[in-house]
Amino acid sequence: MKWFKKQLKNEIKPNSPKSVREFYNKHHSSFIKVYGNVIQAFRTNNLENLLNYQFESAGFKKGDRLLDAGCGVCGPAIHFAKNFGVEIDAISISEKQIEQAKTDVDSASIADKVNPILGDYHELNNLVKTESYDGVYFLESFGHSTEKQKLLNQVWQVLKPGGICYIKDLFLKEAILSEHQEKIDYEVGRINEAYKYQVSDLYEILKIIRKMGFIVNFVKTIDLDINDFENLAISNEFQELTGIAKIDNWETYIFPVDFFEIKITKPIHDLSDGLNKYFLQNLYYLQVKGMDKSEL
Repeated sequence: MKWFKKQLKNEIKPNSPKSVREFYNKHHSSFIKVYGNVIQAFRTNNLENLLNYQFESAGFKKGDRLLDAGCGVCGPAIHFAKNFGVEIDAISISEKQIEQAKTDVDSASIADKVNPILGDYHELNNLVKTESYDGVYFLESFGHSTEKQKLLNQVWQVLKPGGICYIKDLFLKEAILSEHQEKIDYEVGRINEAYKYQVSDLYEILKIIRKMGFIVNFVKTIDLDINDFENLAISNEFQELTGIAKIDNWETYIFPVDFFEIKITKPIHDLSDGLNKYFLQNLYYLQVKGMDKSEL
């Protein structure tokens, strides 16, 4: 495992926000042609089922104010606003994505519910108000960050106490057979280079989250009906169209990532509730800050 991490650090070059912006601006038309307005590789044949599942899995509710971090062209944000009665600020670093998002939001007559914002999600404190969101979500956008500690710090700042962060993304696969490790490393490198990504190590992300003080609600595989699963065919179509990270030999190919959902909560540090589900975390918070109960 240590060797694996060392190899990744040595071989995988990080991608800057600028390169992510250029990538999506350059391939905007191809993404729309293949993916439509929901740019997610792990998906169902019925996109409404997928989006409904994600909203419910995150635990968002009617009346919430949400932040879509890496919104694409706002397909999910528009669906959530229209069907679940939420308000959403949606951020993308791509000018072309935000331009289309604004057009689609206007066409859906929900400009009062969805607000597309051009910007880098690593700089949320310069784009939106702190402690103003009930939820922040990443739908296969989290991996575009090469500064995940910084990104999660920004999420912490903009979430209200008690707010939820939901991440659905791809994470490094653990090689069960040692002979698969080299192939996995190689394919992860290809994904990172081609898609301006940095596929996350699940354990490292959980360590960051826990050290920050987030409550880990769950980490799980995506619980979609296998009969409705699209089986990544659309990703293959995109590769065929663009030539990006094209897979030439499926017989020897090892899929190098796993898809997971992570739900975390920014705790409410308030002991007045007594023995609630955050009680132990709240007690530890007092010790970390050197505070008295009356100071919370």
